[in-house]
Amino acid sequence: MTFDEMKARIAEGQGFIAALDQSGGSTPKALKGYGIEDGAWTTDDEMFGLIHEMRQRIIESPCFGSGKVIGAILFEKTMEGESGGKSVPARLKDRGIVPFLKVDKGLEDEREGAQLMKPNPDLENMCNRAKELGVFGTKMRSVIKSGNPVGIKEAVRQQFAEGARILSCGLVPMLEPEYDITAEDRAEGEKILLEAIEEGLEALPEGQQIMLKLSIPKEAGIYGGLTKHPKVLRVVALSGGYSTEEACSELAKNPGMIASFSRGLLQELRAGQSDEEFDGMLSGAIDQIHAASVA
Repeated sequence: MTFDEMKARIAEGQGFIAALDQSGGSTPKALKGYGIEDGAWTTDDEMFGLIHEMRQRIIESPCFGSGKVIGAILFEKTMEGESGGKSVPARLKDRGIVPFLKVDKGLEDEREGAQLMKPNPDLENMCNRAKELGVFGTKMRSVIKSGNPVGIKEAVRQQFAEGARILSCGLVPMLEPEYDITAEDRAEGEKILLEAIEEGLEALPEGQQIMLKLSIPKEAGIYGGLTKHPKVLRVVALSGGYSTEEACSELAKNPGMIASFSRGLLQELRAGQSDEEFDGMLSGAIDQIHAASVA
């Protein structure tokens, strides 16, 4: 797929984006969920090897290339790896799946009710390498913990600022100011978040587009305007700790948003499953998430 073909696939595709981007800090938890305990590796390289085997198994599963998955977010080490005898981005594109790269370096300590992203001086180099490998866009996450307008606006400002750096490299940034779904003031805080995003979009130069990855909102439909905004290529939803069933139920109440789930996609997969069992569980999750995304 060319860049324009990938852009059309993301803008118009009837499906969802898989999140396969667990990084160093979250990999042990992901492996444990997959049925591999901490003692199964002794070095980071061995740990990343195990998670890469899991991701290869997902990417090569027949159901993953069914057309219902239109994109996949990758960790840097996964992007640099291989699957099916090709680089992972190339293999994904063979299967009709648009590759994205997680580019943030983790979170700062909470301040003013939000956790901003750590400094990322190497961002342009990461983006240029991703572009060489045929990646379409990026994803970066910050977390909002409360409805403090100062923290919310600073998180969004940082997202748009980093997004401008990514756009300058020729990639499409997916901005992810996640709102903690356990926050008691989420309904009011998400209104502040929406206003901050709209301000960021107004300042974005004409002709540029970004993507948004947001928590499924407390008030259904509140992000409907963003899904139709000319500077927004697509709005995707994170599962945010919901089970697959809960996330799909809540997502279906928000037309125009599609899923970008990690836990919701992977929660029933286990290393000890036969290929038939594994593919059956993955296929069931893909069908469920796809249905909620196109509802």
